[in-house]
Amino acid sequence: MKKIYFAVLMLLCTDLYAQKQDTVITINEIVINENAFNTPISKQNRNVYVIDKEMIAKLPGRTIQELLQYANGVDLRQRGPFGSQADISIDGGSFEQTVVLLNGTKIIDTQTGHNMLNLPIPVEAIERIEVIRGPAARIYGINSLTGAINIITKKPTNSGFLIDSYAGSNFEKNSEATGKTFYAGGVQFGAALSQKKHQHSFFGSHDKSNGYRYNTQFENTKLLYQGYIEIDSSNEIMTSFGYTKNEFGANGFYSAPGDKNSTEMVQTTLAAIQSKHMLSDRWTLIPRLSYRYNFDDYRYYGSVNPNAGVSKHYTNSIAAEVTASYKTNSGELGFGAEVRNEDISSSNIGKHRRENLGIYSQYRTFLLKKLDVNVGTYINYNSAYKWQIYPGLDASYAITDIFKVIGNIGTSQRIPSFTDLYLNQRPGNIGNPDVTPENALQSELGFKIIKRNLTFNSNFFYRKISKFIDWTRTVSTDPWQANNLGTMITRGINLRSNYSMDITEDSKFNFNLAYSYLESQFRDMEPGVASKYQLSSLKHQVTNTVDFKYTNFSILIATRFNQRVLGSSYWINDFRLSQSIKKLTVYLDAQNIFDTKYYEIGTIPLPSRWLSLGVKFVNF
Repeated sequence: MKKIYFAVLMLLCTDLYAQKQDTVITINEIVINENAFNTPISKQNRNVYVIDKEMIAKLPGRTIQELLQYANGVDLRQRGPFGSQADISIDGGSFEQTVVLLNGTKIIDTQTGHNMLNLPIPVEAIERIEVIRGPAARIYGINSLTGAINIITKKPTNSGFLIDSYAGSNFEKNSEATGKTFYAGGVQFGAALSQKKHQHSFFGSHDKSNGYRYNTQFENTKLLYQGYIEIDSSNEIMTSFGYTKNEFGANGFYSAPGDKNSTEMVQTTLAAIQSKHMLSDRWTLIPRLSYRYNFDDYRYYGSVNPNAGVSKHYTNSIAAEVTASYKTNSGELGFGAEVRNEDISSSNIGKHRRENLGIYSQYRTFLLKKLDVNVGTYINYNSAYKWQIYPGLDASYAITDIFKVIGNIGTSQRIPSFTDLYLNQRPGNIGNPDVTPENALQSELGFKIIKRNLTFNSNFFYRKISKFIDWTRTVSTDPWQANNLGTMITRGINLRSNYSMDITEDSKFNFNLAYSYLESQFRDMEPGVASKYQLSSLKHQVTNTVDFKYTNFSILIATRFNQRVLGSSYWINDFRLSQSIKKLTVYLDAQNIFDTKYYEIGTIPLPSRWLSLGVKFVNF
């Protein structure tokens, strides 16, 4: 705990020191993409965290999962390394209470949230990752119960290509099987064609490893195409298509220790097309059509019966959406509608289908010169759960040019997955068709400081989730079953600071430090009930990165501290060294430098110290 208090003290001292500096705001604004609105981050009324392309290039990570583990308030719980599989949640929620988006298109896995991050997006294709904390139904619709993660990809400005290759190892041997040294290697590539009226880009990657312990090998392929066509100054079309195939050993993933020899393969295809039309100086219209196909093939090889128990799941989701915005003399009005059709065909879930209709509207205005208010609602109809309404309100008041107070209150829901409802994996896990949607109410109050070389955010929130869905049982020999467990109350504090300084004309220093504290309790819960997820969230979290750049040389040191409600605490330290020579960059990554033994899910140990060496050539 002394280390945590020291970290918070450093964060506050950073703020006090920076207050002596020049207060002119000259930062390059990042614009957050919301339904109908595009809002500069300095004018956001919500708690938003952004991992931008400069930080992505400096972090020692090659997958979305690895990047997100450095995000404050994000709980990334990995079963396997380097993106094999990971559950994601925000501020103490469960792994199915966060919605993931790709360029504003919702990626909802109706089978199970375990596959939410199986995305065809190589790191080299990412422009930034936006983390929006708190219920976001008013903005992003269903399943954004505790927040949303929007992945924005790069739009090419120049023609060219890139290639990035790496190899690494923990220098340990697979003593239970082949006796070979564990390794991982891969390649990412990209190509772009940029013309005046149209731009096209193609990214791909292939990663392969024999794992880091018995039966943790993986092979992962990602492909992504994006196209931008400008019809004229008022009309444009954007298209994207992605495919990923992820195969991995699933030792201990779901039914430890009996599933030691199990394997899994997940294939995902994504396609989207949208257009943007400036109908006038006031009117903007954006229609969108998207499709997601997912195939999950899990093979259970028990220790007694060597034959495989096969689970195959085929899911399809097609959605159509239209948003519009209208600028009034005193603000901006946004509204729209979306329809979604979801179906599954599964060996142990069965065949099911459901439809969803969402209608939303919001209005943003400056009631006073320094008071910014955004109010709206989301009305949802689901074929299984009928009508629901989810209103929300955000507001901020600029006390000075650099100091802003923010507050918001919002509601949201999470619709049960098909696994929650219909899974039949006796004697391990069974669904419950009587499970009903979760509902959340959250309020938040905080402030922001945005200066020339400093940003500081401090927020306190209170959240109530009713009808919380968890997997429970009262007798240890019974199967786990999905149930509405009760009411979950969470109180949280998070602090986040960034300080940058130009030491000389050729050298720059950046310091990021963040701390989150959560306190959760359950009400209306039956005594003697054991659950899988309710007590697994983080209680304390510290994330810190320090990076220094001198001309073409850079070094970044990243530190993470996690302590769960139940379980031991641990520190993880990583770094990246890189040297660029014209268009060529050589980098060295070291992850888990001090060889910490730690677990994020169950009894699955994560990799020991791992070293990687990579070379990247960029000709954009």
